Formats: sequence, C-alpha cells, structure tokens
Amino acid sequence: MKNVGEAPQEELATGERSTRNRVARSILDHGPSTVADLAKRLGLTQAAVRRHLDALVHENVVEPREQRVYGARTRGRPAKVFALTDCGRDAFDQSYDKLAADALRWITEHHGEEAVVAFAKARIAAQAETYRKTVEAAPAERRTEALAKALTADGYAATARSAPVGEQLCQHHCPVAHVAEQFPQLCEAETEMFSELLGTHVQRLATIAHGDGVCTTFVPRGGGSDPQAAQTAQITHSASARTAGRNPA
Repeated sequence: MKNVGEAPQEELATGERSTRNRVARSILDHGPSTVADLAKRLGLTQAAVRRHLDALVHENVVEPREQRVYGARTRGRPAKVFALTDCGRDAFDQSYDKLAADALRWITEHHGEEAVVAFAKARIAAQAETYRKTVEAAPAERRTEALAKALTADGYAATARSAPVGEQLCQHHCPVAHVAEQFPQLCEAETEMFSELLGTHVQRLATIAHGDGVCTTFVPRGGGSDPQAAQTAQITHSASARTAGRNPA
C-alpha cells in the first residue's frame, strides 16, 4: 500500500504517518466511520482521530459525509462519518485498472458486449468455487456471514448485518470498482454468484462503482425469493440515501 496522508519529516519520525495509515485502513475495512467509531477501534482519543482525519481530508484521502440511517430515523442531526475517496482507495490498490478497462473495451469492440458478459461470468464462476465450501459448510442461518468472511479474505472487507426483513451483505472495498464503473457486467455477475451460493434471490441496493460508500446486497430471510421483502429493503435504502443527500444505486 502507498502511504496516505503525507506529513512533514518531523511528524513522520514520531509515527504520524503510520497512525494516519491505520485510520485510513480502518475506514477501508469497516466502511464510513464516525470519529467515535475510529477512536474506539484504534485505541486513540477522539481529538487525535480528528487531527489525523483533518490531514487525510486535506490530502483528499477521506471525505466527510452525513451518516446514512437504516430503518427508523432518530431525532437530531445525523452523525458525520468519514469515507474513503477514490484517491484514498487507490492508495490501497496497486491496480491495473486502465489495462483491465482497455482489455474489456477491446473485447467489446471486436466481439460485442456478449463476450464481456461471458468473461464476467467465467471470472466470477472461478471465484465462486473458492467460496463454495466455506458457505456450504456453514449453517443456513450463518451462510451470509460465511460468505462475508470469504470475501474479506479476498480483499473485499465484507460484513453481514441483520436487517428488518433479512440481511445486508456489505462490501466496504472493491478491488475492481473503477473498472466496474465502466463495465457493470462485473457487478451483475457478482450479484448472480451471491444468489447462487446463498440459494436465494438477492438484490443489489448500492455499489461503490456507482459512487456509494459501500456495496450493499439485500439477502431475504428464510432462504427463499421474497419480492415484497426486497422491495421493502429498497424503499428503506432509498429513504436513507435521500437522508444522506445522495442518490441510491
């Protein structure tokens, strides 16, 4: 990983850069975070966290946002959270985004969009095989969590959390986000993989590739296709996105 939040030499000698990288890494692993969240996870004072965040904002590594609210909203102003910018994500990736995008563009021009879809499905099928044993070995009620752990091991910093009508599988990092922004077939194939592995229809609510802070996939409770539950989740997510002043994916 590149160093983020460059600091003057006198600061670097005292470990400022290392701590700043820890702050950015915590946001990568856990998604948009409040000052209090970061202080608790890293064992720092809130004043120290704010100082590092100020530097990271100045370096365009993180940006402040209003916190999205899932479910019923409580009184008062939403807490401010800090999320990684595209520049901040790039600091963690030694990626070949341009090469990959150029290759997919060439495939589109010479073989059509169907070839891109076929590539995306073949790529994700190979990826799915590394997750299958982990997911199938877990009890039915823990399979979303098992998939999240498998994704995390692959660099997606994923978590599973309970939702009013099911679960949400959240990926706080996407190594191919910049390419997926141009070729949504990658996201579509991944969503199909989740559905196949979990044995139920799932619905993508948000993606990093479309500008959201987290890739969020709704998994209905009970292992069956439940369009009404999916619609409820979409309405809840859309209302939360409006609260945050952003468009849902």
